[in-house]
Amino acid sequence: MDTPNPAKRGRPRKTQAPRRAPGRPAAADNPDLRERLLDAAIACYARQGIAATSLRAIAAEAGVNPALLHYYFGDKQQLQDAVSNERLVPVFLSLRDGLLGASTDVFDLIAGFVSGVGGIVAKHPWLPSLWVREVLCEGGALRESILFKKIGPVLPQAMAKRFAQAQAEGRINADLDPRLLMVSLIGLTLFPAASAPIWRFMFDAQDLDLDAQRRHALALLDRGLMP
Repeated sequence: MDTPNPAKRGRPRKTQAPRRAPGRPAAADNPDLRERLLDAAIACYARQGIAATSLRAIAAEAGVNPALLHYYFGDKQQLQDAVSNERLVPVFLSLRDGLLGASTDVFDLIAGFVSGVGGIVAKHPWLPSLWVREVLCEGGALRESILFKKIGPVLPQAMAKRFAQAQAEGRINADLDPRLLMVSLIGLTLFPAASAPIWRFMFDAQDLDLDAQRRHALALLDRGLMP
């Protein structure tokens, strides 16, 4: 008579793991992963430019398999669109919403813009270099989609209209062009932030932080704005 194998007696059955949908990476269950991938894309875009950044480089930055980028975003253009719509545009819309209240005095509006940009740069240090590289430089990947279509109509153009109205009321210098005043504000805020590594090294100016830049910009504007 055969002796029963004790190893088989009472052995618990293996519980089969639930099957995943085909093509769904295991790490996709992490609820924070999509935000991490957007962070990684922003970091790579600011450091080496959108055109030079591959999905593989972004995956390496995030420490994940490139398949996850395809799972969440599809292709490189769709990822770029997600970065624009979910990271860049909301930053400028929040600035607009804080500035363009119906009762805002023009001097408060200008001071609010300078301070607001300083706050944005402090929170998103990648913004100035990405702005210069991808919006201001010829051929930048975000010039058409971000500046001309989404940000320009809602912030710079709206502020220039406020400046023109204040000028017509005799409240600011008649020699100013309201459109160039907007350009000057950007030049006194985003440009110094983008070039900070250069002028801090050149002048040994590590003490000039964002608050010092804000005070400097407002001091320059104060006399030039007065009628």
